[in-house]
Amino acid sequence: MKTLKLLLVCLCISSYSYATISPEEKNALITLFNATNGEQWNISWYLDQPVDNWHGVKIKDQKVIEINLNFNNLNGQLPEEIGNLIYLKKINLGFNKLSGTLPASIQNLTELESLELFSNNFEGPIPVEIGALKKLESLKLYNNQFSGELPVELMELTSLKELLLGSNLFIGQIPTEIQALTKLQKLSLMNNQMEGEIPAELAQLTDLEELLLSTNKFTGDIPLEFVNLKKLNSIMVSNNQLSHEYANISGKNPEVLMAIQKETAAANPPVENTIEEE
Repeated sequence: MKTLKLLLVCLCISSYSYATISPEEKNALITLFNATNGEQWNISWYLDQPVDNWHGVKIKDQKVIEINLNFNNLNGQLPEEIGNLIYLKKINLGFNKLSGTLPASIQNLTELESLELFSNNFEGPIPVEIGALKKLESLKLYNNQFSGELPVELMELTSLKELLLGSNLFIGQIPTEIQALTKLQKLSLMNNQMEGEIPAELAQLTDLEELLLSTNKFTGDIPLEFVNLKKLNSIMVSNNQLSHEYANISGKNPEVLMAIQKETAAANPPVENTIEEE
């Protein structure tokens, strides 16, 4: 009897040591593997092995919560089935050879906190469905071939701290609705084809530390309201069509902001000086 009990305990421990996930999630992972030429990955998956042994897959409470396959030679397109991984908190597929558009099923990943697809060959617009990812804190899509205008739905992601969209083919203006992203710390739209004036609404983002807008077609001046961005330590606006050419500045109290402060002072002279001049 003792031997039988010991055997049962060992079997329980053995089965518990291998994480199990739902058939839908496992099928989504296998579909991702097949759609991106998994056999040619730098570190491939052995599909006959338990899922928790698969490189870059993190499981918690029998749910897939993280996929980290950066620098792994993924080549192909993201399948619609990616939307079945509904418990995902983080996806990092940076530095691969992924192409095509982002599937609309991405809207199902409502637990997602970080989406990193930088340095691939994605194209087309950012799907409006991305507005469903209310918990997203980091969106890194830089160095791809995304195009079109920034969807207003993107401005509904009020948990965002990082929005890095540089080195793509985006056009149009910065939506004024961007003022809703009050937690934003880093914003990069550099090296695109965006135009229009830099909106004063950006000054509402008082947690902003980095603002990278260089190499676009922005016109006008840097808004005087930017003097309110007390945490800003890096600003890049060169290579645009602004009224003045500004250098790219990093460090505390960027010179660009100091110049704006001087402009503000000049535009609003003390009342006594105005009276004396009259």
